[in-house]
Amino acid sequence: MKNRVTEILNIRYPIIQAPMYFLTNAMFVAAVSNAGGLGVIGPNAGQDTLPDSRFMALERMREQIRKTKQLTDKPFGATLINGPDMSFWRPTAEMFVEEKVEVVLVNEVLDAEIFEFLKQHRIKILYRALTPDVANSQQAEKLGADIIVATGFDEGGTVPSRIIGTFSIVPMIADSVKIPVLAAGGIGDVRGVRAAMALGAEGVWIGSLFLTAQENPADEKVKQLIVSSSAEDLLLFRTLPAYYRTLPTPLSPRLAELDAHGADRETLFTAMNGYHSLWQAMRLGNLDKGVVSTGTGISMIKSLRTVAAIVADLAQDFITQPEKQKSDDTVLSL
Repeated sequence: MKNRVTEILNIRYPIIQAPMYFLTNAMFVAAVSNAGGLGVIGPNAGQDTLPDSRFMALERMREQIRKTKQLTDKPFGATLINGPDMSFWRPTAEMFVEEKVEVVLVNEVLDAEIFEFLKQHRIKILYRALTPDVANSQQAEKLGADIIVATGFDEGGTVPSRIIGTFSIVPMIADSVKIPVLAAGGIGDVRGVRAAMALGAEGVWIGSLFLTAQENPADEKVKQLIVSSSAEDLLLFRTLPAYYRTLPTPLSPRLAELDAHGADRETLFTAMNGYHSLWQAMRLGNLDKGVVSTGTGISMIKSLRTVAAIVADLAQDFITQPEKQKSDDTVLSL
């Protein structure tokens, strides 16, 4: 069964993997695409060290794109960001054209020049605002976005500044634009997919669940922590640019306490050790030096599975009977 998302992206199922920066690599992204979803390469994908410059980051991403092509002949995406702002967008976009990337995620920025460049080269555009609203969604549609990602407060990573849950933001955005909308935040199993579709989404954007995939490069301690935890364990605190939520680590209770005592966002961001905190804990497994950020959908994650098994579960309503039998046989053989 197809819909507009699968047709636009030329994929089997409307399951899109969130590009979780260094918590992606070529093997993981290719596995998502091979399973019928859309894998997306994040900045610093596949890296064991952080880059010294934007140019190094760019060439490393090029290498990951080429490796992904060796592992799949299916469409996959990449993320148009190489630093704290978008001033480096053109070299990145030109590299995507050179490497024939078919889908690009544009985060936050609404720049006509960027959209025009991508459209001229027949690249499909996913647009994702940090805090989605009717105005930025309609502007993205006007500029030429193909699909909007509607992110609710349930998500992991950098949480939106407005406290509007996923299943409130999705119908609001879906009703405001004519292009398809993906639901992002708190989706941990097929029930979340069905709820999102009932509210007007035409696909889902999955992050935390894919962190627990066997192919994901997140540290094994992090995967086990997610599986053994639920949304009740999550701590929420203010920081730049808005909020973060994290599972308990040696550092996270101190951040929650600073927030409770009125520390400002800049102080909390410094105490968190900035985004490097996520690299330390989630990529390197140094839980005493960082935070483990996830969405609220972790309550539904009960085990570590392959990417193929995760996609098959989420895409149940899109799988034909022959495909379902093949998927069931694969899961049983694991």
